[in-house]
Amino acid sequence: MHDDTIQKIFQSGYTEFESDHPLPKHFRDAAHALTTCRTAALGGHTQSCPDKHFSRIWYNSCKHRLCPQCAYLQIQRWLEKQKLRILKSDHYHVIFTIPDELRSLWSLNRKEMTNLMFQSARDTILELLKDKRYLGAKPGIIASFHTWTKTLLLHPHVHCLVTGGGLTTEGEWAAITRDYLFPFAVARDLFRGKLIDTSRKGFLKGTLIPPDGMSGQRWINHLNKLGRKKWNVRVCEKYPHGNGVLTYLARYLRGGPIHNSRIIEIKKDKVVFNYGRGKRKLMELEVCDFIGRFLQHVPPPNAIMVKSYGLYSPAKKECLNKCR
Repeated sequence: MHDDTIQKIFQSGYTEFESDHPLPKHFRDAAHALTTCRTAALGGHTQSCPDKHFSRIWYNSCKHRLCPQCAYLQIQRWLEKQKLRILKSDHYHVIFTIPDELRSLWSLNRKEMTNLMFQSARDTILELLKDKRYLGAKPGIIASFHTWTKTLLLHPHVHCLVTGGGLTTEGEWAAITRDYLFPFAVARDLFRGKLIDTSRKGFLKGTLIPPDGMSGQRWINHLNKLGRKKWNVRVCEKYPHGNGVLTYLARYLRGGPIHNSRIIEIKKDKVVFNYGRGKRKLMELEVCDFIGRFLQHVPPPNAIMVKSYGLYSPAKKECLNKCR
């Protein structure tokens, strides 16, 4: 078993971190869950053979969505359910990211901005693929919201798994015959325009709070400037089936921004962890800095981080079955 874990980091440094940082309740709840998972603090039960030759104690799991110890079973259940649902067609992976200048706005309006990002990504894909130049049909979309980089910095973005075809208004399946879903520059500009427009309306309605004590109008002007900047939207290559992307998304649904396998060492109030994808790359942080980076990715209570649209919408089961 891996000796240095997320739980060990929180057990060693969270009390000090909490004393120096005012934290919302869902951050404190997450820290308590991670610290006490599978310990006597959560209770448990004894498992033994009838003849009392052997017995062992099983402590209860916290089942928090950011707990690495509780992640595996939940991920496998979700993955198996989705694999049964997706179509046996080509799929594409599309990633929508907001620029650095909007991260402070997202941090102050997590629920509202996350919903706006979901909506803008969904509407961008559906609008483009409705166009006969790209497909002329309604696709299936599974969208997953992530907030972190490999070094645990804040990086809100939406991953979308998109079918390489869709259902036409005549009720026929239409497949994408070229090697790309749609031009990334077109998707980038459309997503940027939609998110800026909905954010602008949010300021005017008072549903979005501007950061740094600035007025809503100043942030609207700031948004207008961002409308002239190139945003980061990535349209990945075609996959023969969606299972590979599903597996990729599943790793981010439970267990938090970093798994225990990436923790290399805990030494002298410092954490050393691997942030490399293929090649090993190490970063060292103070324990309190590590905890702070980790907790900023705790989603608000009842937050939905995965949504399905188009043919994969729960309301479109009949259309989905027709496509099969």
